[in-house]
Amino acid sequence: MKGFSARRLTYLAVLTAVALTIFVIEAQLPPLAPIPGIKLGLANVVTVYAVFALGPGQAGLVLLARVLLGSLFAGGMTLFYSLAGGLCCYLVTLAAWRLLGAKLVWVCSMLGAMAHNAGQIAVAVAITRTPAVAAYLPILLASGIVTGLFTGLCAQFLLSRLPKPGPPGRRGP
Repeated sequence: MKGFSARRLTYLAVLTAVALTIFVIEAQLPPLAPIPGIKLGLANVVTVYAVFALGPGQAGLVLLARVLLGSLFAGGMTLFYSLAGGLCCYLVTLAAWRLLGAKLVWVCSMLGAMAHNAGQIAVAVAITRTPAVAAYLPILLASGIVTGLFTGLCAQFLLSRLPKPGPPGRRGP
């Protein structure tokens, strides 16, 4: 890709591989709650980290690669749900980042997780043509607060411990 050093592309590929690995492992774990659809969303730690460490464009590349490759592994309707949820999360996280700054990663992540759930419910309503599915949204939003807080704190920890990569095309990841 033009403007990306081999080192930067490798860094993006490693982040994508880590996110994809976490996604696949988490899909094999038993549910956290007896309510379908509630999971930690640990792969989002990588996305949130990427937004704050790399910026919106490169974080978007990591997210899209993870969603597309993850849907190949998971199959079914995963692509639609993951893409809608992931893009909603990404856009809200970016907006929150611009409004709140880099010190409140955990808040941005919580808002993003709630947007993720809203995006997935919107897809469920569209696919099933059953607006009553939206009644499930308050439960998912509450779980999004908890899981978003957790993933945000994890991403904030990574941001404080890992060296910040330099801009594309320069020395550094």
